[in-house]
Amino acid sequence: MAGSTKYLGTSMEAMYGSQGPWNYELPPIIASRYHSVLYQLPASLKSPPKPHISTQNHHWDSDHVHMPYSPKNLQTVKNSNGSETPKLRWEIIQEALLQPISSSKQLEMVLNKYNTRLPKLSALHYFFEEVLENEESEEFFESLLPGIIRLALQLPEILPGNLPLLKKGSCKSISLSQLQIASLLANGFLCTFPWREEVALTYPGINFSGLFSSHFRSDFNEVVAEKLKCICHYFRRVLTVEPVGIVTFERKFFPRSHLPRWDRLENNLGNIRIHISSNGFIEDDGDGLLQVDFANKSIGGGVLGYGCVQEEIRFMVCPELIVSRLFTEHLGATEALIIIGAERYSKYTGYGDTFVWAGNYNDNTPYDHFGRRRTSIVAIDALFFGNPLEQYNPSSILREVNKAYVGFHSRLDSQLSAVATGNWGCGAFRGDPNLKLLIQLMASNAARRDIVYFTFGDVELRNNIYEMYQFLATNDVTIAQLWRYLCRFEQSNLKPKHLFSYIQQAHFDSKNQRSLKDYFCFRKKPDLSTSNANYVSSKSPSTSAKAEDVRLDPGETDNIVIASSQTDSDTDIIESSQPDDLNTKLPRFVKSPPAQATKDNVSQDAVDVIRLIDEIDGKETSTHRADVDRKESMSLLTTLDKLTRSEPKSRDVEVKQSKEEEVEKMEVDHEPVAINKSKRKITDYFATIDKG
Repeated sequence: MAGSTKYLGTSMEAMYGSQGPWNYELPPIIASRYHSVLYQLPASLKSPPKPHISTQNHHWDSDHVHMPYSPKNLQTVKNSNGSETPKLRWEIIQEALLQPISSSKQLEMVLNKYNTRLPKLSALHYFFEEVLENEESEEFFESLLPGIIRLALQLPEILPGNLPLLKKGSCKSISLSQLQIASLLANGFLCTFPWREEVALTYPGINFSGLFSSHFRSDFNEVVAEKLKCICHYFRRVLTVEPVGIVTFERKFFPRSHLPRWDRLENNLGNIRIHISSNGFIEDDGDGLLQVDFANKSIGGGVLGYGCVQEEIRFMVCPELIVSRLFTEHLGATEALIIIGAERYSKYTGYGDTFVWAGNYNDNTPYDHFGRRRTSIVAIDALFFGNPLEQYNPSSILREVNKAYVGFHSRLDSQLSAVATGNWGCGAFRGDPNLKLLIQLMASNAARRDIVYFTFGDVELRNNIYEMYQFLATNDVTIAQLWRYLCRFEQSNLKPKHLFSYIQQAHFDSKNQRSLKDYFCFRKKPDLSTSNANYVSSKSPSTSAKAEDVRLDPGETDNIVIASSQTDSDTDIIESSQPDDLNTKLPRFVKSPPAQATKDNVSQDAVDVIRLIDEIDGKETSTHRADVDRKESMSLLTTLDKLTRSEPKSRDVEVKQSKEEEVEKMEVDHEPVAINKSKRKITDYFATIDKG
């Protein structure tokens, strides 16, 4: 495969189709108890929309952001006579910020007058004293800082409404004007928001004190300075020309009852299109798509600190995203944050400790009917794996695929844009790109979205991903089948690099794998004069008699021969994915030639089968141990249950399970109720044996 190929799969032109990248429908803005609109509808885009004025003041309760101008935001001050009296902190903020400020040291003294918890702002001093030229530093204190202060102090007029908190377990949205966001960020830059310990534990906050004090890692001093350049450039832009657009923040929460049963989805994985590119970036080349933010559960991660990877960089070039930290509680296992309308202001180069601000960026993304730029970002947080092998545990896979599904799902019925993503959670969080690709492929398929995948320069990964996708599509692999293969991989003891090979082998095995009917295939007793050519061959699955072809008439259970279950395994790249204990768990019934097949032999066969059924049903026999290990029994039941798998259903049709069907948990571990029902099902499966 040519390494010079920029992409594999479907072209972006075909992905968009005739409608282009900007015509996908976006969720509307409708003010309701679930959607707080903090400006007056509609937005005209001719000027910043007027703010919505609340009839009631809720600036200081447990459901709303504590505004710095709230009359309940008090600070104790000392009087000239030594006594202490409470005073409105907003008055103290105004008095302090309206004083002349000409250096970073003076700025630190001012901030400490109303925020006594500030650390040493050494990174801020380094930025102005070591990074900026004298002319640049003077321009900041003479022009830019006074503008930031004016913008911050206008907050009571720009945002008089109540700003709700997006709490865990809720599905709520907030729509703010870009000017309102700019005023909030100006207050964050000046560290005016009150600090509360109980809130700081779950809400990351937007005070910039963390960034200003990030000077304890010398290898990141320059990175912090480059991030400050991004922030200064943002304020310079919004102070020069007031932004007129709207940004919507939507918290999505799915209870477990609303999540898919991955072991039952028969959607064909090849039914969605995929575009895989080793060049480009999500924010540069994902026009009109749902762009994935590789988030931290604390939204924004280390954006206001040392962090400078995918999420932090995105928040720096689109600073309006930072405001989400003010009102978004830590994301739960089945939660995501969707942000629509954020504008990009900066270019950049590098990644991590090589990040550099690269100048102004003019965002030409068109607006939708509600005044939002047609940029949709979904923040989904991956798990961190101290031990990378833990990510192959079925419970970890379940958590990740649920998280991705919540982020990719849309309540809209129209055609949805593709997901623009990449190696989600595969950097500092130590995820496996191959596994995360399959997880996102399953989630996007269930959510009815195509995938545009960026490998960030990794050509080999691009090629491997496309080959795996081709295999899944060509072989009509369903979500349920892939789910089962992934859940079994941990027990294979194979290295992670063999994941794709294992899935391919597992699928081939599933095609050739015998069902319980094959292992206990009952036939009429053949004519003794027939040749061995009439017997069931145990050498090749392709020549084995199918259980569906066998018919037993009443009264014929005395004339049966049990076919052999032995097979010759071919040499594969990896070992067969069949359970290692298959041959030890299942009794072998290899019979003599037909001439020796007497009724007495048949009776002994039936005894052997009944013994196996008794073991499945949990009954004790004299020939078995009195205390069977529960884990081993579950392994046996799981093995046999897997062998009775039904044929794949038609494409894109989810199986409708009947009330009588066995109850299974999505996790690999079975509840006792599910085990008992499975046992009864398998016992009924051999009910005809009891007649013998």
